[in-house]
Amino acid sequence: MAQKLLYCLGLLWLALLPAEALALRVFACEPEWAALAREVGGDRVDVYSAVTGLQDVHVVQARPSLIARYRRADLVICTGADLESGWLPLLLRQGANPRAQPGKPGFLEAARHVRMLEKPASLDRARGELHAMGNPHIQTAPGNIAAVAPVLAERLALIDPEGRAHYEAAANDFLRRWEAAIGDWEARAAPVRGMAIITHHRSWVYLVDWLQMREVASLEPKPGIEPSASHLAALLEEVRGEDVRLIVRSAYQGARASEWLSERTGIPPVVLPHTVGSVEGAADLFSMFDVMIDRLVEAAR
Repeated sequence: MAQKLLYCLGLLWLALLPAEALALRVFACEPEWAALAREVGGDRVDVYSAVTGLQDVHVVQARPSLIARYRRADLVICTGADLESGWLPLLLRQGANPRAQPGKPGFLEAARHVRMLEKPASLDRARGELHAMGNPHIQTAPGNIAAVAPVLAERLALIDPEGRAHYEAAANDFLRRWEAAIGDWEARAAPVRGMAIITHHRSWVYLVDWLQMREVASLEPKPGIEPSASHLAALLEEVRGEDVRLIVRSAYQGARASEWLSERTGIPPVVLPHTVGSVEGAADLFSMFDVMIDRLVEAAR
């Protein structure tokens, strides 16, 4: 009788817990992976993003609250490819979470599951910020998101076997809607194919590759090095006479360099959503690409 009473009390206690206390805890390094985890996990996951859409993912402070979030995580999903090299290793050391260490099921690097661009033949730090695995800004091509979705579903199922059917069904539903959306985006983006652009940082190479645009120059003299007056002056001469249609930057990057060049060339500057929540209207993965395509097409007119 006593055992039955304890069992019933246990069930009652579980029923009274908030839903997030029972959910799988997912720690996402970037908003795009947090958004994907919500798509695939639904109400079986409680998702936290370490970075907002208005932050530079290269420069994040590994504050105690962030370490505590990591320590409690059942699954960590990050881009990898050294994108978070300035802060993630500290979290891994100080968080001491055995479930979410490299090589464990609870640690997922998205970049390991996509075709990487700009893999360097050799590393030379004198040329600026370099990544041995290739350019890590993989989230600006929707095909990369599609490649990671089933991998994420499988990882969630490994950690939460009872939810396998849910994760597989959710991933399949997401991919069905995503593939349809990609077809729509590519049709709408037809006017931008071949369009020449200047970027602030080399974080748009996957977008450029996907939509077959041309990146003719970067405002940064080297990746990760802020634009100098001498570099901008040289860039002004370099692009003079070129049919460049747009100067692209992310929301966290300063506007001064792109506005300086725009004033002297007439090339309009634009902020594209590099991730979920980075500009108004980019509230999820679908609306992120909707806004991105809309702004590019507007510039191509």
